[in-house]
Amino acid sequence: MAKTKRPRGAEFKAKVALAAVQEQKTVQQIATLYDVHPTQVHQWKKQLVVGAASVFQTGSGQLVAQQSHEAELYEQIGRLNMELDWLKKKVAGLD
Repeated sequence: MAKTKRPRGAEFKAKVALAAVQEQKTVQQIATLYDVHPTQVHQWKKQLVVGAASVFQTGSGQLVAQQSHEAELYEQIGRLNMELDWLKKKVAGLD
């Protein structure tokens, strides 16, 4: 009977890949410890090493994008507050 494919979460994959990168144990030992195939350990390790640089690149890019979005929202809040004050004055003048 064949083994069924078990879904693995990102945290689990990262844990296995970090263990492989640290090289304190062999890939075979890590695979046995986490009950995965050694080829899978190699793939996850390769993905971690290749993708590690993107963690730092996207982090600063996201921060800049978030700050610009935040500035736009503050501008919109200011415009809406001015419009609200103007409307309050107009309504007060009608009474």
